[in-house]
Amino acid sequence: MYSLFDIFSPANIILFIAILTRLSGMFVSAPMFSTFPIPQQLKIWLSAAITFLVFPLIQSKIQFVAPTSVPELTIILFKEFLIGFAIGYCANVLFIAIELGANMFSIQMGLSADMALNPISGGSSPVITQMYTWMMTMVFISINAHHWLFAAFYNSFQAMPIGYGFGFSPEVVQQIIFIVSQIFVIALKIALPIFGVLFITDILLGFTSKVMPQMNIFMVSIPLKIYLGLLLSIIFVRPIIEYLNVLVPKFMQTIMAVF
Repeated sequence: MYSLFDIFSPANIILFIAILTRLSGMFVSAPMFSTFPIPQQLKIWLSAAITFLVFPLIQSKIQFVAPTSVPELTIILFKEFLIGFAIGYCANVLFIAIELGANMFSIQMGLSADMALNPISGGSSPVITQMYTWMMTMVFISINAHHWLFAAFYNSFQAMPIGYGFGFSPEVVQQIIFIVSQIFVIALKIALPIFGVLFITDILLGFTSKVMPQMNIFMVSIPLKIYLGLLLSIIFVRPIIEYLNVLVPKFMQTIMAVF
């Protein structure tokens, strides 16, 4: 039997705060949880509730030694926030890549001026980009990728215990860099089919302007590229969803292996 003093001992309170700090760091950068429309108060209460639920599991899983000074506690909390932020950001790489890829062919379509408030990122982006971002969100939820995210958070306490060293070994840093570098690879795979067709269209329009100089190619190219881009965006929705259904599980499993 544990006494009330044992439950609310200074070591347990510091452990609770450290877990809450790591979870808060993950919520700051993780997909969906870091979105603009979610009130900050809700994030705080959700973080506290999840920490309360996982605290007994993590307490029995690790050997925690409470810090003996304020600077040591500050370093531990900073490290916990950094670990949580890294977990969330690695998962958010998928959303960043989708948004980057959609921006690439949206600009090629001529929609760079068609900006609207993006509730996912909190900034402004083309409507096509927002459509692909919401599509990524639905795929992420439908295959329960958020379960892998919380599993990576829970397992990280065994791979990177609270108060143990710096927390990031050279191998982990190398894996994180590799995951972040996939932003450009995934974005290119998403954008290349549509971007390539639109680029070829620009070349053909250039040849047409040489053959028919009296034709106003600029007035023709704007609606043509928009209509063609919208058509290709609809055609490639299903292949992209199938690609994401294969990519997201592998990506989340890689994150779990790192943390």
